[in-house]
Amino acid sequence: MESSYRQIIEKCGFVDQPVKAGIDYKTEIDRLKRQKNAVILGHYYLSPELQDLSDFLGDSLALAQQAEATTADIILFAGVHFMAETAKILNPAKKVLVPDMLAGCSLADSATGVEFERFIHQHPGHVVISYINCSAEVKALSDVIVTSSNARRIVESYPKEQKIIFAPDRNLGNYLNSVTGRKMVLWDGACMVHEKYSLEKILDLKQEHPDSELISHPECERPVLLVSDYIGSTTALLNYVSISNAGKFIVATESGILHQMKGKCPDKIFLPAPSIDATCGCNDCSFMKLNTMKKIYLALLYEQPEIIMDEVLMIKAKKPIQRMLELSK
Repeated sequence: MESSYRQIIEKCGFVDQPVKAGIDYKTEIDRLKRQKNAVILGHYYLSPELQDLSDFLGDSLALAQQAEATTADIILFAGVHFMAETAKILNPAKKVLVPDMLAGCSLADSATGVEFERFIHQHPGHVVISYINCSAEVKALSDVIVTSSNARRIVESYPKEQKIIFAPDRNLGNYLNSVTGRKMVLWDGACMVHEKYSLEKILDLKQEHPDSELISHPECERPVLLVSDYIGSTTALLNYVSISNAGKFIVATESGILHQMKGKCPDKIFLPAPSIDATCGCNDCSFMKLNTMKKIYLALLYEQPEIIMDEVLMIKAKKPIQRMLELSK
C-alpha cells in the first residue's frame, strides 16, 4: 500500500489516502518534524489553522530568506508550487515537500519559459526583472527576482535610462511604473485573486463604512489602487494596520491575511474587499486552500510529493534569486 501510494503521488500529487480514525494531526505532525528534522514554511494566505501550525510564516520575501537560512533536513512548503521551487533552488541538497502538487498559481502559469524567452528576444537591451511569482524557467531567464516587498527598491537601483522588462504581473508592473516614473515593458499576466475585486462593491462598502481605510496589494488592478488609502505588500499591509489610527479596514488581498491582522490588532475591524463573484463576499486563492492538515501529515509521513528539479535549471534560477536576497539585506 505504501509503495503504491508513493508512486501515485510522485506522478500526480495528493490522493485521498485513508488515515486512522481520530488521529490528532497536530500531534503527529509535531512528532514527524522532530523525528525527521523537518520545518514547515507557511504563507499568510493559508487557512488560519495552517498559519498557526507553521514554524515560520511570512510573505514571499521572508519565506525565501527563511528557506535560504534553514538548517532543517526537510522543508515542507505549505503554499503554492513556485514557492516550493524557490526553496528547492536555494537548497538543492535538501528534500523539499509540498502538501499538494496541484497547488499552482495563475500568475506563474501566465508565462512559460519558451514564451518568455521569445518575449525577451523581441526587446533587446532590456534588463529582465521578474516577480517571484513565476516558474523556475522564467527565473532562469531573469537578471533579478523581486517580491512586492522589495520591487520598488530594486527597480530604482537601476539607472533611469536603463530599459527594463518586468514580468509576469502587469498590475504590479503598472503600479511600479506609476511610482517610479519608469516605462518598463510589461508581460501581460495577472493573479486571478487580485483581479476579481469589484470596484463598485468596494465603493459601496466604503460608503457603508466611511470611517474605514481601504488597503490594497499592488497586484490589484489600477482602479482599485487609485481609490486605496494605502498600498503595500502582504507584510506591509500587516504592519500598516498596527500603526494606522483607523479602527476599521477594507482589505484588498487574499483573505487569509485577516487572521494575522485580527491577531495583531484584536480591537480593530477587518472587512474583506468584495469580489465581482456574486456568490462570494471575498477573494480566496483556491490553490492555497488545497493545503490541509491531513495533506501536511501525509507529506511528512511519506516524504512525498517531493520537488524534483533539473540541476542546470536550478543553478541558472538561483543567480537572480540570490541577487534579490543580496539587494534586500
